[in-house]
Amino acid sequence: MRFLILAMLAFFSFDCQAQLKSYIISVKGDTLNRVDNNGKKQGPWVVHVDDLRGEPGYEEEGYFKNGKKEGNWRRYTLSGDMIARENYKWGEKDGKQEYYTKMGDLLREESWYAANPDNPYDTVEVPDPVIPNKWETKIIKMEVASVEHGTWKFYDPSTGFIVRQETFFFGQKEKGNKNSNDSAAVAARKTEKEKPKAVQDWEKKNSGRKKVKVRDGTTLY
Repeated sequence: MRFLILAMLAFFSFDCQAQLKSYIISVKGDTLNRVDNNGKKQGPWVVHVDDLRGEPGYEEEGYFKNGKKEGNWRRYTLSGDMIARENYKWGEKDGKQEYYTKMGDLLREESWYAANPDNPYDTVEVPDPVIPNKWETKIIKMEVASVEHGTWKFYDPSTGFIVRQETFFFGQKEKGNKNSNDSAAVAARKTEKEKPKAVQDWEKKNSGRKKVKVRDGTTLY
């Protein structure tokens, strides 16, 4: 019975790989960077980009679905420090995005909305311009694939405090966005109890470290 199960698993693995045009194998035996016979990226991927014209290189890891990014993606410096967490739907940014310094300190949080390419119309609730506390249902058409939507937060990486907030509604910045540099916030920063500097330095140095190694599937026998 055990032999039969192993044989079935081996056949399933071979059949899956037979449906792929190309792929690589991780040191753990996972199949990565899959391209199907239609030329579309599928499943887990590790993307490497070298330094170019003064722009720093980076690596990304996440999932593709029918050639488009889907779900959670993470970006790292080439030395292995995580600098971004992004979320995608239909290949476009959707939901919460987070960006960090090389030391692991949060720089900003973004909020995006991705439109369904098969149906760019959506129903939203908007406040009545005349009657307070009354909302109206409207149908809008997305003119672009993804827009700013929701609250964006900008942080002081040295303290972790929010220094500015901006709110968007389907790509339009709302009025009343404000900074957080009031006297109370400044006082709180001065009186904040901090960890010893040695501990902070160690945590920043090791925050978001990634250890991913792969080997080319063509080296297999």
